Amino acid sequence: MTQEDDDVDSLVRKRIRALRAAQGWSLEELANRARMSQSSLSRIENGQRRLALDQLLTLARALDTTLDQLVETAGDDVISSPVIDGAHGVLRWPVKADPGMTVVRQRMTDPPPESPARLRAHPGREWFVVLSGTAVLLLGNRRFRAETNQAAEFPTMLPHALGAEGGPCEVLGIFDRDARRGHQGDRATPRED
Repeated sequence: MTQEDDDVDSLVRKRIRALRAAQGWSLEELANRARMSQSSLSRIENGQRRLALDQLLTLARALDTTLDQLVETAGDDVISSPVIDGAHGVLRWPVKADPGMTVVRQRMTDPPPESPARLRAHPGREWFVVLSGTAVLLLGNRRFRAETNQAAEFPTMLPHALGAEGGPCEVLGIFDRDARRGHQGDRATPRED
């Protein structure tokens, strides 16, 4: 076994123990859910028994996770730098685990548009948190104020727009693949990408 294999082996054993503890389950409870003996589970967690694929699959199911998540390791690309989108005034970070997701940080100074004709609707979902200031979300016929540390999540099939109220506002938003596509090419409002 290589050092890398030993590291993955150790990580998986620690992850099994941590997931079991997070559920508040004893060795006996997880062993019963996985239909294995308590002593076998103890030896797996403590490194005294070889990890077998069939047991890992059974344990993953019992822990309500996937085999991929159970054996996943962090790559060297843990840290990422933003892409600067000067045309829209935003910093954008792609989410590596889901290439369709994008995280956007934007400073807004203008209020949302007054005209209902300038509200956008498209497939997808958006989520944002206000980092500073007050944001105003127009969503259909409703108006929502979100202040520092408040968040909003909404389906983007509802006509929507976002702007600042009473001064500059900074938000961090997450767009799913459809929401990101729905905003591409729209230059009418500064928030949209």
